[in-house]
Amino acid sequence: MCFIPCTLSVVTELKVSWGRGLPTESADRDRGAVRTAALLLIVLTAGAYLPSPLYPDYQRLFGYGDLTMTLLFATFALVSGPALLLCGPAADTLGPRPLLRLSVLLAAAGSACFLLADSPALLFAGRVGQALALGAATGAAQALIVWHRSTAARIGGPLLVSLAFAGGTALGPAVSGALARYVSGPLVTPFILHLALLAWVWTRLGRAVPPTATGPGTRRPRLARPRIPAALRPLFLVAGFNGFLAWAVVGIYLALVPALLERSLHSNNPALSGGVLAAVLGWSLIAQLAAARWSTWTTQRVGVAALTVSLLLLAVTGATSLPATIGSALLAGAGHGLAFSGATGAVDARTPVGHRGGVGSALHLLFYLGSGTPAVAVGLMTACMPLTAAVTTLSWTAAALGTLALALTYGLISRERRAIRPDCPLGTPAPANSVACP
Repeated sequence: MCFIPCTLSVVTELKVSWGRGLPTESADRDRGAVRTAALLLIVLTAGAYLPSPLYPDYQRLFGYGDLTMTLLFATFALVSGPALLLCGPAADTLGPRPLLRLSVLLAAAGSACFLLADSPALLFAGRVGQALALGAATGAAQALIVWHRSTAARIGGPLLVSLAFAGGTALGPAVSGALARYVSGPLVTPFILHLALLAWVWTRLGRAVPPTATGPGTRRPRLARPRIPAALRPLFLVAGFNGFLAWAVVGIYLALVPALLERSLHSNNPALSGGVLAAVLGWSLIAQLAAARWSTWTTQRVGVAALTVSLLLLAVTGATSLPATIGSALLAGAGHGLAFSGATGAVDARTPVGHRGGVGSALHLLFYLGSGTPAVAVGLMTACMPLTAAVTTLSWTAAALGTLALALTYGLISRERRAIRPDCPLGTPAPANSVACP
């Protein structure tokens, strides 16, 4: 599977880049904080996608219909939104460690619900726990990584966050699918493993992450709409739209590939489904590393173009050809990596230090909504049309949105070109009077 060598490449890059340009003691401290935050994001994201190849087994076991399956997918997006809006500002005021510890406890509760599930009710409870965990950790982990990241490191903080999310999304279905296929207790073993990993990360948090990152705040955290600085809003909207599209396109394939494999091969093989899904996100990792030196807007333009081409291929073939669908899925994975990492880097380059948690959480709220929307849409549409027709309709719609995203991206670049430096590597802060690097 292509995500394995890609993950090894990520580890190699991190070993080379961590600690450059810092005194030894400070480098060790910052390296431990960054590594722990990145590992936590990977473990939490992998846990959120562990159930993906197992849903057909749960459906057969509990006998619920497609509507319940659709609601299971929708639960994650509906719950993670309020959690992100509350916990993002809280990370800016309280420091990251309380939020990261809370996220571990919530994720453990979610995995325990899946481990003990004897009805769909516990599956819903598990999804709520997973959504709350990622909502609590996203802003805090991103702020911690960016704050402690060396400016001399080859892989910048925003890119590392993107790699962690994509890596966890790839590993989750791959691991659970393989365990479900080749290990006894397919609905138990993945979540026991996840609980063990959470316990390991919990012990690292106490040693590696300081009680506060930028100093404790005095404001009381509360649920509120995201506060995006006025100068950042045009960039935030365009980059957020590109990131939303990236996760929405991957969401289409996450919802489509398992069903298409089962229908085409007349076999329910969770290892195969998980492997294909992991390969899609593996290409995302490869694309992010390959474009690490590109400017954030170049990365987004190429990524959105690849996503749009992938959708057009899927729409033209009608999701009836397994090779064509898998090929377009891999192209979508590469486009996802470019558009997602470019959007994250562009926004982070202009975000004030004291607002990283809140702005980062607001941005990832758009990503989470993008990842959940296609599965819900496909589930609702299949109530009145075949799966292939639903996917074709959704693909044409998303391709039109991809064309709109490209137009908006080029429009913003043209508008701000005179105030922007000619080139800037991904994750490098832009000048104070510019929206981002082109």
